[in-house]
Amino acid sequence: MPLRPRMESMDTPTPLQGLKVVELGTLIAGPYCARLLAEFGAEVIKVETPGEGDPLRKWRKLHDGNSLWWYAQARNKKSVAVNLKAPEGQQIVRELVAKADIVVENFRPGTLEKWNLGYEALAKDNPGLIMVRLSGFGQTGPYKDQPGFGAIGESMGGMRYITGYPDRAPVRVGISIGDSLAAMFGVIGALTALHHRGTSGKGQVVDVALYEAVFAMMESMLPEYGYDASVRERTGASLPGIVPSNTYKCGDGKFVVIGANADSIFKRMMKSIGRADLADDPTLADNAGRVKRTEELDRAIGEWTATVTLEEALAVLAKAEVPSGRIYSIADIAADLHFQARGMIERHKLGDRDLLLPGVVPKLSATPGRTQWIGPKLGEHTDAVLRSLGYPDEKITKLREGGII
Repeated sequence: MPLRPRMESMDTPTPLQGLKVVELGTLIAGPYCARLLAEFGAEVIKVETPGEGDPLRKWRKLHDGNSLWWYAQARNKKSVAVNLKAPEGQQIVRELVAKADIVVENFRPGTLEKWNLGYEALAKDNPGLIMVRLSGFGQTGPYKDQPGFGAIGESMGGMRYITGYPDRAPVRVGISIGDSLAAMFGVIGALTALHHRGTSGKGQVVDVALYEAVFAMMESMLPEYGYDASVRERTGASLPGIVPSNTYKCGDGKFVVIGANADSIFKRMMKSIGRADLADDPTLADNAGRVKRTEELDRAIGEWTATVTLEEALAVLAKAEVPSGRIYSIADIAADLHFQARGMIERHKLGDRDLLLPGVVPKLSATPGRTQWIGPKLGEHTDAVLRSLGYPDEKITKLREGGII
C-alpha cells in the first residue's frame, strides 16, 4: 500500500484514537512525549498552572503572548488550568487520571508524591494506569534528586564529549536533543506497556532518564572502551573508523557532505573524481585498509571539491550514485520540494500570518498522524473537561474564583 504523505482529512481514523493521556509535564521532554501521542490521535489533556502555563509558552519568538514553538509542541492537546499544589486541584487530577490510560510527567522525582499524585496513589483507582516518568537521572540511584536538564543529560550521557573538534571545547547540538530522545523513549515505553496491559490488565511505570536516553545512542563507545580502554575523542565533521565519511569545502565556499564508506561506492566515487588509482588500489578495497589512510583519502577528496562548486560536486556524485548532500538551513528545508512532497512542511493560519509546522513522523499508510489544531490558549479546555467529569457550572465558577483553575 503506498504511503500517503500529505495531511489527511479529519475523517481519517487515527491509530491512537480512544487513548486518553494526562500530561503533567512542562518545557520539553514530557510535553514532546505527549505531543507524539497526540499527533497519532490520543486525547491529551495538558495540565498547566493557572495564570502562568507551561514556561515554553514564553520561550524564543512570541506571537500573541505565546511562543511559536508552543503552537507545535502543544498541537492536538487540550489545555486545562489546574493548581496542582492545592488539594482541590489534586482532586481534579485524580479524577482525570482515573479515566486515563497514560500519565506523562517530568517533575523531579518525589514531586508528585508530595502532592499525593504518585503512581501508587493513582493506580489504586486505576490499576491499568501507565505512568511515563521522565527525569534527569531516573527515579532511583544516588543522583535521582539532582536537577537535570537536557544539557546535563547530553553531557553525562557521552554526547557532548565527542561533539566538536579536538582542539576546542566540546559543543552542544543546536537543539534540545537529550530531551527529545528521552521523549521518544517515553513513547516507546508507553506503547510497550500498553501492549503488556492488553494481555495482563496491569499498568506500570515507564522510567526514562535523560542521560540514559543519550547514552543509549552512543553506538560502539562502551564496547570499544571495555575491550581495550580506548576512549573516542572529538573528530569534527568526520566519522572515525568509517572512511570516507566527512564534510568537504567546495570552490564556492559551500560544503558538501559525502558518505562513500561502502566498498563499491568508494570505487565509483574515486573514479568519478578522476582518482582511478585510488579506486583500483587493492589496499583500499575495504574499510579497514581505508582507515589506515584516512588523511590521504580526505586530502584527495578535498583537493577535488576545491576545484568545483557545490552544485557541480553534487551533480558528479549523483551520477556516480554516491550518497552526498548539502547542509540545509531552515530556509533550505522550507523551500525543498522533497520536504513539501512528503507533507513535512505544514501551513496553518496564525492570526493574519502563516504558521509553518513540521509534519508528523513516521508516515503510516492506513492511519497517519495529523495536526488537528495548533497549541491552545492557556486553560482553553478547562470548563469543557471539568463538565465531562460531572462538575456543574456553579462549582467551576467557585474553583476559578478560588484560584484552583
